[in-house]
Amino acid sequence: MAIIVGVRFKEVGKIYYFDPNGIDLAQHDLVIVETARGTECGEVAFASREIAEDEISAPLKKVLRKANERDRKVLEENKEKEKAAFEVGLKKIKEHKLDMKLVSVEYTFDRSKILFYFTAEGRVDFRELVKDLAAVFRTRIELRQIGVRDESKIVGGLGVCGRPFCCKTFLGDFQPVSVKMAKEQSLSLSPTKISGTCGRLMCCLKYEQEAYEHLLRVTPKNGAVVETPEGRGTVVDFNLLTGILKVRLDKRPDAAPLVISRKQVQLVRDRSIQIDKKELDALKDME
Repeated sequence: MAIIVGVRFKEVGKIYYFDPNGIDLAQHDLVIVETARGTECGEVAFASREIAEDEISAPLKKVLRKANERDRKVLEENKEKEKAAFEVGLKKIKEHKLDMKLVSVEYTFDRSKILFYFTAEGRVDFRELVKDLAAVFRTRIELRQIGVRDESKIVGGLGVCGRPFCCKTFLGDFQPVSVKMAKEQSLSLSPTKISGTCGRLMCCLKYEQEAYEHLLRVTPKNGAVVETPEGRGTVVDFNLLTGILKVRLDKRPDAAPLVISRKQVQLVRDRSIQIDKKELDALKDME
């Protein structure tokens, strides 16, 4: 077993493991650590705990120290510098007439590098821009193209539910979501109904998917053949959450469908949820 501490460098970012180095740390403490990007200041996401050796990538980098007043002052200064650098970045992008949108600027703690995060429709030749920015700031410059989901995580905002974005408030990593999930949850496949502010499928489609997958395993779908107390028939409608089926009986094909609970039928042959290819092609860019 190894003793580790979890540290994140963004408000709701990925958690990285570090060796606490014998330092007594509590959640929300600020710590100074050595990373691949250089010396950084992060926040303790969870205090020291034991973890299996095979769950870490050895060797772990060590926590250098708890952040002191001087470190906190550097953080505040960096934030002010980031605001100024953002304005400079906007100006330079405009001067170079580049088709890109600047989203955020980030200084590394030791100011050895400035990262400019941007979005763009395609590839952007920003070599001259980097040279120009390096001449202004006289330090290493890195431009990173990010996706619209990452932009939403950085900028924040309100979702269609009226609450702040999940990615901004508690989602450390983006979970894969698909059109298939929306179909299985009986949601309208209208882009306006299943997409978030970022224009991609809503992250919350993932939250209840496990429950829907269980219900799909135990509920006959449209077209399934079942045995009912009144005879064999075909399912013409179903409600996953209530478990209520509408079954058209073979012996009474012109009569109104029999309304019955899934617990009262015996499955003979099931069907699967199908997604129309045209629907899938129209929505594939939202995944």
